[in-house]
Parts: sequence; C-alpha cells; structure tokens
Amino acid sequence: MHKLAETSEAIAATTKKLQKTAIVADYFRSRTPDEAAVSAVFLSGRAFPAWKETTLQVGGSLLWHVVAELSGKDEGALTAAYRKYGDLGSVAGEVLAPGSGQGLNVLEVVNSFRKIAAARGPAAKTALVRDLLARATPLEAKYIVKIMTGDLRIGLKESLVEEAIAKAFGGTLAGALKEVQRANMLLGDIGETLRLAVEGKLADAKMRMFHPIGFMLASPIESAQEGLSYFADAAVEDKYDGIRAQAHISRGEVKFFSRTRDEITESFPELPDALAGTPQDAILDGEIVAWEDPGRARPFSVLQQRLGRKKVSERMLREIPVAYLVFDVLYADGELLIDRPLRERGQILDELLAAERKTTHHRDTESRSKAGQGRLVFEDDREETAVAARVMRAPVSRASSPEELEELFAAAQARGNEGLMIKDLDSAYTPGKRGKAWLKMKRELATLDVVVTAVEYGHGKRVGVLSDYTFGVWEGDKLVNIGKAYSGLTDAEIAEMTRWFLDHTIEDQGFRRTVEPEIVLEVAFNNMMRSDRHDSGYALRFPRIVRLRPDKTAAEADTIERVREIFEQQN
Repeated sequence: MHKLAETSEAIAATTKKLQKTAIVADYFRSRTPDEAAVSAVFLSGRAFPAWKETTLQVGGSLLWHVVAELSGKDEGALTAAYRKYGDLGSVAGEVLAPGSGQGLNVLEVVNSFRKIAAARGPAAKTALVRDLLARATPLEAKYIVKIMTGDLRIGLKESLVEEAIAKAFGGTLAGALKEVQRANMLLGDIGETLRLAVEGKLADAKMRMFHPIGFMLASPIESAQEGLSYFADAAVEDKYDGIRAQAHISRGEVKFFSRTRDEITESFPELPDALAGTPQDAILDGEIVAWEDPGRARPFSVLQQRLGRKKVSERMLREIPVAYLVFDVLYADGELLIDRPLRERGQILDELLAAERKTTHHRDTESRSKAGQGRLVFEDDREETAVAARVMRAPVSRASSPEELEELFAAAQARGNEGLMIKDLDSAYTPGKRGKAWLKMKRELATLDVVVTAVEYGHGKRVGVLSDYTFGVWEGDKLVNIGKAYSGLTDAEIAEMTRWFLDHTIEDQGFRRTVEPEIVLEVAFNNMMRSDRHDSGYALRFPRIVRLRPDKTAAEADTIERVREIFEQQN
C-alpha cells in the first residue's frame, strides 16, 4: 500500500496526462497480477469493482471521529486541516502520527474493506476502520481514506487507468487501448480487465448482465437552425421530464439502473413484469416518467415521489403510475449493438418489443394485463384495483427544416415535455460520451433572482474557495431557502465572491458559513418540485447560476409568490 500511496503522490504532482499514464503503467508492471488488479480498482477511485453491489457504508462522520481518536487532535485542529486541504484523506495524512509496526499491502487493505462492508452496525464498522487506519502509515491512511470516500483527487480518471493497462500489457498489439476499454465496459471491473490484459485474453471479455454500462449523452443546442447543422439525417423524439433508465433483461429477470448506475428497480416494482416476457437477453435505454391517460407524461415533481423508496405503497402505485419509454437497445440476443448505427438499432428495438408483446400475450393472464404491460393487483375493503405499467417505444419523427423542428418543439412542450432530442441516424452508441451525434433542444422554464444565504468550500480545483452557494427567496420579510448551486461563475468571480463572503460571515461553521444576505444571483433551472429539504417547501431541479446581479439589491429578489406561480405554470 505504501508503494501505491507513493505512486498516487507522484501522479498528483504532475498535470501531464502522458506522465500520469507512464507512472501508473510502471507501477502495474512492478506488482504481482493480484496486487495490480486491486490497485487498478483503487486508482479508479473505488473500493470495489464497479459491477459489484458491495459498498462500505461508512460515512464521513464515522471516518472523522476515527481520525480524531487516532490522532488525538481536537476539533479545531481537524477543522483547520480540512479547510487547508478540502478532503478528509489529506487531513488523515497530516494529523496521524507514524508508529512502529505500521504498513500494509493492497491485498490486506481490500480484505479489510470486505470485512467492513460485511459488518453490521456503526460500532462494528468503527472498530474495523480504527484497526485498519491504526495499522497504516500516515501516507497509506491518506489514500485509504480517499478510496473509502471515493474522493481520490489526484487527477486520475478511470480512462487513464485503462490507458496505463494498455501501455503496460498491450505490447505491440494494435488497438490495445480499444480492447482494454471494451473489456472494461463489458465487465465493469477494471481489475479483471487488467488480469485479462496480463494474460493476453482481452478478447475473451463477455457482456456482464445487470452491470449497467455508461449512458450516451447529448449536447445542448441553442436553436432549431443549429439542430440541423451537424448531420443531414435526423431522428427527432420528445425530451421527457423523467429519469433516464437502463433496463437489463435476462431469463425473466429484469433490473433497472439510473444514469448514476444505481439500481432503482425497487422504486418501480410494476415495471419488471412488463418486460419479463422479452424472449432474449437485452439491455434497453429509455426514460421512466410519471404517466397519465390518455398518453401524457406528468411533471418530474410527480415522479420524484417514487424515487429512492425501498417500498412503494399501494396507494402510490395507483396514484402515480409510470411508463418506460424505450428509445434504444444496446444488447440483444448475445450481441453488443452499440457499434451499429442508430437506424439499425431502432429496427432491432422495434422487432424486440414486437416479440415481447407477442410472448406476453400468450403468458399467464392472471399476472399480466394487455400485451406489453405488467399488472399488479391489490385488494382493499372497497374493490380490487389493477395497476398496469406501460412499456412503449418512444415515438420518433423526422424534420428537414428549422421550421419543422420548431413545430415539433412547440408540440413537445404542449404535451408537457422538456423539448426535443435530435439524433444522427448514422451514429453509434458511445457510452459515457457527449458529442454532436445526439443533441438536446430545450428552453429554461424560468429564472429566479435569489439571495445567497450560506456558502461552502469547494472540492478539487476549488479547494480553499467558497464556491457552493445556498440561496433563498422572500416570504414576507424573511428569506426561505430554495436551492443550492455551484456552477456558472468564472474562477475570477468565485475568487472575488470568496473575499466578500469571508468579510461578511455571520456564522463560521467550519466547512460552511452563513453570510450576510446581500448578494443576488440569477439562477436557471429545469423545473421545480415540492420538497421538505428547504424551508420554502420547494426545490429547484438542476439549478445553475446564470450571472451575478450587482445591479439588484437583496430586497429586489424574487418572492415565494413568484415561486408558486412558476410551479403552477409547469403543472
């Protein structure tokens, strides 16, 4: 582990990509395959491979208390160190003292991680974490904590780890990096990918079902004219106001994963049955939306009530039915399809859903409703109630002029959707990448002028500056918080604002400060929802700072009445 920590220090010390890759490649070659495989996972910022559902379930508070106990430092000293570095791993490296008998290897560390993940209850986890950090040197502890928090901060992305594997073990193989990238995408395990590279068996990697792969991303455009400037042959779909979801289907089992690759099946228990009749293994890409008849998506604020729930009540299933609108297929019948053009994937998707409907029609009608829809039946004191989950192909249109695109855009918004997706029919599916093959056309719901009420220190490049702003609107003569944003301002503006906030702090809470309510921001957002997270009773979805408003006084900021007006407008 000490060698890995020293390597991490060297990586952090350079900004040159090629040098970072060379350092990692040299490290891999100096380790045994087992050590290199574990290290590859650690250098990707994870305690366990991406495909595994194992988590440490150790929070920052627990780590803080363990570091405080082992170091013997008081709260003030730890807070000062945290302000200096902006992450708990660096704090541990500074405040922990070296001792005799310290020192671990990476295999011991990963074994400890497995024990921590398996432990139940904070007391058991705390004891294991304390033992692990007590046996580590301060430098090792620094990176153990960084890995545990998923906050490595050495300027090393997983893509560079892939490059290092190709450099270390690809030899003269042409296209070695592509082979490494493909294997890692299929397996979701950078360590196992390294082992295959060592053995010269990267081509043996097979798709691992129920491991979500990266989602293809879209680039925003400003106008209909721009929307038709990148490619001649376009498919046009509504941009739905739901959550992106990847459906994995294998032998009657169905799981859904969010864009962050978290499993969300429990939040939508009616959906798996709607796809369980698919006659072959498949991975679909689509959007889960709250749905209402006749054929209309409801606002995200409605769907939000279903998110993050381990158990969805019968009442919620009845009152907030959902639909899964499918627009792409990534894998089917044993074949990875992402390199095929969108027009071919669309044809395969149509055939797959048609086959699913045919298979469903002949299945047990007691557990199914009409073709392509799962059915849950509840019985209460009044009547039997059926809840059907809709799975459908997202409608696709074509547009050959800006005027036609504007018409489609207006129609999408009239249906309550965010705007349009414009896709190149000749494009491959590029997981995790944002390019000009998929475009998104939408316009802001509204903007609000808000007052900054609290600020927090940033992370990464923004360590040491106050860059995360909590803001509010007026309710009578008091400010009520409605959101938090950290993007939109330049580095120069953030530096200037940091100086101002330091001079106008009401309460210093360490990492966070409440400040004099004088700075006005204009913020944009995708939509608004009811929420008990803020004392306004509302929250903004994807808020971002448009600009500072030095021309406005705090008294001129928007009010809760304006917030309610926007909320009613969107609904």
